[in-house]
Amino acid sequence: MTTAFLSDAQFLEHDTGPGHPERSERLIATLGVVEKQPWFSSLAPLSPTPVDDGWIAQIHSTNYLARAEEACRRGQPFLDTPDVSISRRSAEIARLAAGSGIVIADRLMDGEIDNGFALVRPPGHHAETETALGFCLFNNIAILA
Repeated sequence: MTTAFLSDAQFLEHDTGPGHPERSERLIATLGVVEKQPWFSSLAPLSPTPVDDGWIAQIHSTNYLARAEEACRRGQPFLDTPDVSISRRSAEIARLAAGSGIVIADRLMDGEIDNGFALVRPPGHHAETETALGFCLFNNIAILA
């Protein structure tokens, strides 16, 4: 059985600021535990690819996507709600996070792997069509589905 694993140092560049619950240190700590497991070396490593606008448009409006990118470009501290802290590269990094599930699903559908998992950030399961919520810029789960 082939299990894929996807993560990338770029996910650490989504800067939510000091003390935010969803911060780089969470991913660093999780990776530290996973990498020490005896089975880690048997995982098939994958690299993230940014999600295409067409996939995002299935879930989020083009207006929302443009607004999220502009907020990051301007260096705003958050998007829509204070729990969705952002930085200048957050939209770019969120595209990588949203694309990660698609990378794994494509390899699964091609028969190259039997299963897989990704450790990414920002997370992506709370965002709605027009609103960032719960630390999430995009709804990665809905995009993948």
